[in-house]
Amino acid sequence: MRDYSDRVENRESDRDVEITDIKTCVVEGNFEWNLITVETDAGVTGIGESYRGGGVPELVEYTTRFLVGENPLDPERLFRLIVQEMSGHGGTTGKVVTAASGIEVALWDAAGKILDLPVYQLLGSKYRDEVRMYCDCHAGEAYAVEDGATAYADAEAYSPEAYAAEAARVTDMGFDAIKFDLDLPDDNENDPFNGRLSNGAIERKREIVEAVRDEIGYDVDLAFDCHWDYSVESAKRLAHELEEYKLMWLEDLIPPENTSAQIEVTKATDTPVATGENRFRVHELTDLIYDHGVDIVTPDPTTVGGLAETTRIADRAEENYMPISPHNVCSPIGTMACVHLGATIPNFDLLEYHALEVDWWDDLTEREEPLIRDGVIEVPETPGLGVELNESVAEKHRLEGTSGF
Repeated sequence: MRDYSDRVENRESDRDVEITDIKTCVVEGNFEWNLITVETDAGVTGIGESYRGGGVPELVEYTTRFLVGENPLDPERLFRLIVQEMSGHGGTTGKVVTAASGIEVALWDAAGKILDLPVYQLLGSKYRDEVRMYCDCHAGEAYAVEDGATAYADAEAYSPEAYAAEAARVTDMGFDAIKFDLDLPDDNENDPFNGRLSNGAIERKREIVEAVRDEIGYDVDLAFDCHWDYSVESAKRLAHELEEYKLMWLEDLIPPENTSAQIEVTKATDTPVATGENRFRVHELTDLIYDHGVDIVTPDPTTVGGLAETTRIADRAEENYMPISPHNVCSPIGTMACVHLGATIPNFDLLEYHALEVDWWDDLTEREEPLIRDGVIEVPETPGLGVELNESVAEKHRLEGTSGF
């Protein structure tokens, strides 16, 4: 088995640093945010975030068996060490990679603080001073998620007028790009299992898209997310029906496992198609990109393997003249990690913001001004990620029954 542990003997003393502990805290926002700290003997603590949901804290705790004593200035090597050490735990994909993603982000933050450089500079070049955001929003109480189950709201929540009103409200906040969910309760009326849409269901979706377009016009970029729900033929029919509305993209039209089916959908329509958030590491996205099974690739850096792994995915997308718009449902910590990523990737397009309903989202970091202003986030010039966790706010919203920092 390959050994990715530290075998370096030639390093300056001020960079001969060791990890002393790794901790997690689950903060209950609109999702369960898995925050991670990496403590070092340099008196520096890095902070990161893994994708939401259960199992991550336990996996992060397991990594202390072999990461304590390692040098935090080697984020990419340590990511490989995690994958190798936990390969027997399903470590090449899934939750292990998700846990490793958050640790990797925290390592970049620690490295930036130790070296007195912003994370984007450690990752490479700076292509932009600010990152454009799109706001993921919902029509009223269109749906809620609790413990992994989707609970649909009453029918009136899904009226075209409700979507249009929310679109107007969000664009008035300064966003010039927005996204809505387009999967609806009546998708399941004929059969809740086969993924086939009736003509009536497609028409109701078209009416929603039309209402939003009539409200905001065509100067605002508009996308819709379908959450992997449909059969290939229904996905093609829906995408074709929406072509006239010039969408930024339709996202996750079909389940994520079958690249050949995804290619079939993407090449059947002029509507741009986006997907990628459910795949792990560069290996699971390479064929999708090189075979042009997607128009805009949307990996989640806190799922897919961290910032360096997302950069490798972006490199392959750039070779194929394809933009990358990372999926992001994070707290400000993971969001700022993605902002640094957006600064360093030439083919980066825009970044998701998915916490509009969390009125204390900005309070989770130690800063006076909101992170998002006029629909963009400025790329920090301060060391590391450029944000510090407000631990009292994190503790206030810590998930009951879980440990804190």
